[in-house]
Amino acid sequence: MAGVVVGLALLAFWLYALFDVITTPEDEVRNVPKSVWVLVVALIPLLGGIIWILRGRPLAPRQSLVPPSAQPKGPDDDPEFLRDLDRRMRGDD
Repeated sequence: MAGVVVGLALLAFWLYALFDVITTPEDEVRNVPKSVWVLVVALIPLLGGIIWILRGRPLAPRQSLVPPSAQPKGPDDDPEFLRDLDRRMRGDD
């Protein structure tokens, strides 16, 4: 039973790594071309997946210390827009 669980875990890891390589944009892949990574992960299941995660996957973007700019508001969240809309609907232009 333990062998089946380990086998399923290895299969899941291999499929994850292969899917990750295939869906990663070409310009974000590190060290070697994407087609080489697909071959490495497909032909060397466990080791290829580990190498992909450590050496080929794009690095996670670093968190910026600059706060994000204000997000645009939807018209229904903007009180000034709602007042103007109400005024136009009443014909107070």
